[in-house]
Parts: sequence; C-alpha cells; structure tokens
Amino acid sequence: MKVILSRKGFDSVNGKMPSAIMPNGDVVSFPIPSGDKTTFDDLRYRDVSYKQILDSLVQKKSGCRDIPWRHCHIDPDLDKTRWKKTPHHNWKPAFGPSWNVWHYLKETVGIQKNDVFLFFGTFHFLTQKAPRGFEYAARTGDFFHDSDLHLIWGYLQVGNIILDPEEISRDYPWHPHAGENVLIVPRKTLSFAPSKPGYGLLPFSPTRVLTSEGKSKAFWKSNKVYSLENIIVAQKRKNSSSCPDCIYYSGYWQELGLKESQASERWCKRMILGV
Repeated sequence: MKVILSRKGFDSVNGKMPSAIMPNGDVVSFPIPSGDKTTFDDLRYRDVSYKQILDSLVQKKSGCRDIPWRHCHIDPDLDKTRWKKTPHHNWKPAFGPSWNVWHYLKETVGIQKNDVFLFFGTFHFLTQKAPRGFEYAARTGDFFHDSDLHLIWGYLQVGNIILDPEEISRDYPWHPHAGENVLIVPRKTLSFAPSKPGYGLLPFSPTRVLTSEGKSKAFWKSNKVYSLENIIVAQKRKNSSSCPDCIYYSGYWQELGLKESQASERWCKRMILGV
C-alpha cells in the first residue's frame, strides 16, 4: 500500500487565503475558484453557505476581493452533506487528477488499487463573530490557532481507476472531470479498517498538522516517511538550512508519492484512524 500526499484547496495561489478550521475543530477545505458550473453558494457547512463564510473572511483579507468568488472546482468530491442540493441522484465520491498529475501517479508512483491519498492543504482556525460571520483567529498565544498550517483534512483509498471517458461521463456526469480520461473512485470501506468508509473528511488534530511548531507552513515536522530519501520524486527538493530539523516542502506542486514501507503504512493509518 503506497501513500500519496495530495495538496488540495485554497492556498497562496488558488484563493489566496487559508481554508477553515471551525471553532469546534471541524475542517472545511474551500475548493479553488474556477470556471466550473458549481458555485460557493451551492455548498454549505451546517446551515451556513461557503459563500457566506468567505464573504465574511474576505473583508479583512487584503488581495482577495478581486478574486472571482462565484464558481469553484469540487475535486476531490468526498462529502455529500456539504451540497445544499445533491448534484445527482446517483452521487458517488470521486477524485479526478489532471493529466499531468495522472502521468506522475501512473509512471512515477505506479499507483494501484488500495493505495491511499491523504489530502492536505493550508488552514487557519476561525473565530465566530456573528451567527453567520467568521474571521481568522489571531493573537491567542497558541501556535495551532495563530498560524497558517499545512493540515491533512481528508483521505481516499483507491478502489477503482476509470480510464474510459464515456464511462466517466455516464456514471459521474456532475463531476468536473466528467468526459476526461481518468477518474479515481474509492473503496466502499478501508482495507485495514472495514468498519470505516474508504473515503472521508478528518477533523482537526495536532497529529494531522504537518507544519513544525513555531515555523511557517511549508516547514514540516521531521518524519522519515516523507523525508527526502523516502519520496518518489518528480522534481528536485531540498531541506532548508534555516530549520535543520524540518523538511521544507514549498513551491507549487500537488502530489507527493511516498515509498512503500511498513512505516509509511503505519503513519497513514494513524492519520486516518487517529491511533
């Protein structure tokens, strides 16, 4: 079982601000702005639309007001409950990698059934200021609440890889990658924990924070499973001399395959199951 770290959601390039850790620890990954049909108003956290949350956050975030906030790219699509109205009577979870990402996954990682994606992104805790108003937490004196964090927020264990565009269009017509050449769909349940679904969202836990305490988000905690010698690389990376105990994963990239090992598998299970 190989593990793939996959960066998804808002960041300094797409959205230009962090996704949300709600005051109760729920994690909301904002899908990136796009020209797709789906809008931020189509999505909700409990009884508050994503648009309402973003409207309140944008007011105090310089450089964000000119972003085309209306439409967004729902991929991976892992949570039926966040849709105000389910986009199709036969909705199913799925992830559609771009062609470049798929080439890396196929040719470099050698992706197979039962491999696991751990989705991470940039997050910040929110504080609630009104029934439907929020702002980013600041000056609490706690690293996890005060900082932008790289955080694991979801997972998908590969059940099937569909390579027929006609099948994708027929069975997943609502998905933004409908009609394209590849769609990854999860197992119904995890192979290593059959009582758990093969995909899902994860609440906040310090264990799932990749960022090293006291550092900016791209300085990750030292961990052999994603250290330089244990990643399946598509391009060169290097550690940072300013934090010799950290692993520095900066720049614009989406997928990072980890070499298959018992340590990687144990770490993945801990991220998902919290044990």
